[in-house]
Amino acid sequence: MPVSRDFTKRRLLLGERAIESSLFLAAAASIAVTIAIVYVLLSESFHFFEKVPVFTFLTDTVWSPLFDNPRYGIAPLLCGTLLSTLVALSVAVPLGLLAAIYLSEFAGARAREIVKPVLELLAAVPTVIFGYFALVVVTPLLKATLFPNLPGFNILSAGLVIGVLIIPYIASLSEDALRAVPNALREGSFAMGATKLETALNVMLPAATSGIAGAFVLAMSRAVGETMVVAIAGGQQPNLTFNPTEGAATITAYIAQVTKGDIAANTLEFYSIFAAGLALLVITLAFNLIAFALNRAFREEY
Repeated sequence: MPVSRDFTKRRLLLGERAIESSLFLAAAASIAVTIAIVYVLLSESFHFFEKVPVFTFLTDTVWSPLFDNPRYGIAPLLCGTLLSTLVALSVAVPLGLLAAIYLSEFAGARAREIVKPVLELLAAVPTVIFGYFALVVVTPLLKATLFPNLPGFNILSAGLVIGVLIIPYIASLSEDALRAVPNALREGSFAMGATKLETALNVMLPAATSGIAGAFVLAMSRAVGETMVVAIAGGQQPNLTFNPTEGAATITAYIAQVTKGDIAANTLEFYSIFAAGLALLVITLAFNLIAFALNRAFREEY
C-alpha cells in the first residue's frame, strides 16, 4: 500500500513538472519570437541607416523612396498613421465604453449572452472586407452627405471603419474590467441612494480605470498596426497633412505596397520597409509603456 501511494505521488510530481516545463517553453517561445523580430528589424534597418542619416529620416518631410530622386523622411507616414488612429479612437472610445457600461451595469444575463458575442464577431471579420466597405460604402456616403469634395481615397473613411473594427477590443476588455470591480462598491453606492447611471459613472468607472486604460492602449496599438483598411481606402500616396478628408499613406500601407514583390531585395528601397517597421515598433512600444505607467498610477490610487 505505501509503495502504491509513493508511486502515485511521484507520478503526480512528474506530471506537474511536465506541465511547468511546457508552460515555461511556451513563455520562452513567445519571448524568443519577440527578440527575433526586434533583431531582424534592427539588423536590416542598420543597412538602411548606413546610407540615410537618422536625423534626415526623422526630420525630412518627404517620403519618396520609389522615385528617381528618393527622399526618406518618415514624417508623412507617421502623420498618416497617427491621423487614422485618432479618427478611429474618436469612434471606438465612446461607443466601446458605452457598450461596456451597458453590458456590465444595465444588461441582463440573457441580453449579455446575445450582445457580447455579436459585438465580438466584428473582430472576426477579415479586415480586407472592412477596407472595401470603407471604399464603396462609407466614402460615397460621406461624399453625398457631408463632404461633397471628398476624394475617393481618404483617411477619414478609413479611420471611421478602423474605429468600428476596434470597438470589440475596448468594449470587451472594459466590460471585463468593470465586472472585476468588487461588488461591495456597487452595493455601497446603491445604499447611498445613487442610481445605476450615477454608480456606473462615479464609482465603477474610476475603480476600473486601470483596466479601461489598458483596453484603450490595446485598441490604439491595433489601430496603428492596421494595414488593409488604410491600404485600400486611405490611399498609398505619402502626404504630410493633418486633414483627414485628404488621402495619405500609413507606415503599414507603405510596407504592404513594397512587399508586393516589385522591389528587388537588398536595395535601399527594400531596407526602407524595415526602417519604417522599426518606427512602428517604437510607436507601439511607447503606447504600451504609457499604458503600463497609467496602470500602475491608477492601481496605486485606487
